[in-house]
Amino acid sequence: MKTYYDRRAREYDEWYLGTGRFADRDRPGWENEVARLCNALEALPAARTLDVACGTGFLTRHLPGEVVGLDQSESMLEEARRQAPETTYVQGDALGLPFPDATFDRLFTAHFYGHLEGSDRERFLREARRVAAEIVIADSALRPEVEPEERQERILNDGSRWEVYKRYFTAEQLAEELGGGETVFAGRWFVAVRS
Repeated sequence: MKTYYDRRAREYDEWYLGTGRFADRDRPGWENEVARLCNALEALPAARTLDVACGTGFLTRHLPGEVVGLDQSESMLEEARRQAPETTYVQGDALGLPFPDATFDRLFTAHFYGHLEGSDRERFLREARRVAAEIVIADSALRPEVEPEERQERILNDGSRWEVYKRYFTAEQLAEELGGGETVFAGRWFVAVRS
């Protein structure tokens, strides 16, 4: 997956912005919901936050407080440094976080947890709880037209094709999987839960 995200870095935000390959997709209310998700993140109490799999920094820039962004892809981190220059960035593995216990108040991740399978989910949650007292996860909402769990073919602008594992959530399902929590955001396209 590292190679896929390295190659996708410069075009990743086309998904959020509805440009490039995403320009002709029918996504009613998408732009409004992206803005509402960003507002919900900005409304969180300020905290020392680790943004795991921060990607391009598209959501990182909306996290209040002192933020450290972590991603395995240097290409993603290059994009993130442009979008959220006030953030400190670290290249590293989300399943073996390179920080001592209780380094952060909050661990945030967006559109990462839904790509983890079985034991990797458990490993990630153990690491998240080790380094932070609170976890906030934002991911894709379960909708009638998608399966809760599927393998997807992703095509990049260069024409390369990649298979990606993907899960979709309701806020209640995600909170239950995290052992309880409160809904930060629930919409047609996104959910976010604080645990």
